[in-house]
Amino acid sequence: MAAVTLVFGLAPSAQAASQPSASTRTLTATEVAAEAPGAAGPLTGPKAPPGPTSLEITGKELEDKLVLDAAVQKQLFDRMLSEVSWLSGARSQTVAPSASRLGPKYTVTVLVQNEPFRVFELFPLAKGGPRAHRPGRQPEGKSSDAWFYGRLSMHESLRVSGVPLEPKPDVLSGGIGGGIGHQVEVEELDPAEGVNTLLTEMRELMMLNGAIVVVILVGLGSIAFLIRRKV
Repeated sequence: MAAVTLVFGLAPSAQAASQPSASTRTLTATEVAAEAPGAAGPLTGPKAPPGPTSLEITGKELEDKLVLDAAVQKQLFDRMLSEVSWLSGARSQTVAPSASRLGPKYTVTVLVQNEPFRVFELFPLAKGGPRAHRPGRQPEGKSSDAWFYGRLSMHESLRVSGVPLEPKPDVLSGGIGGGIGHQVEVEELDPAEGVNTLLTEMRELMMLNGAIVVVILVGLGSIAFLIRRKV
């Protein structure tokens, strides 16, 4: 019984000696964390890339370039940025119009921390409605050359930003595309004219197909006649 009592009496002391105290464990973890490589501070995720900070508008009709700073002219900056931001990754909507139908060009450069990031060309007075162009050569690298129908609000956005354009309060704002904002020709809006053009093109196509069929038949007849003569 004495031996048994002795064993039970020493068991708690042995157990306490085998386990480090709470303060010892905390100190050990702190030392390990401090000595671990790259443990200069708490882990943080990757920083988000900076967004556009300003816009520059240039054109032959402007004596000096117009600068819209996001920190100073936020409302104008956001309005003008919305006219070009959707052009970055969009697919081309139309072929390049003839230069005689485009009118004056205004180049909008998007800057990030005073460095050019994207360049777009706007034509608010193009016949048939505003047009936008994304040049293939961009400050950050090559892109696909593309043409778009501009937003109907392009004219007013440029005007309130400082471009000398006549007011057009009747223009609806917003929307991507459009093409019916200024100097619209009658044949571009007349649906009957469009149907007539389609029928004319179809008739010409059918006549061309008929001529091709006649040529093929004549060729086959000639070949058959030559074969028959030889036989």
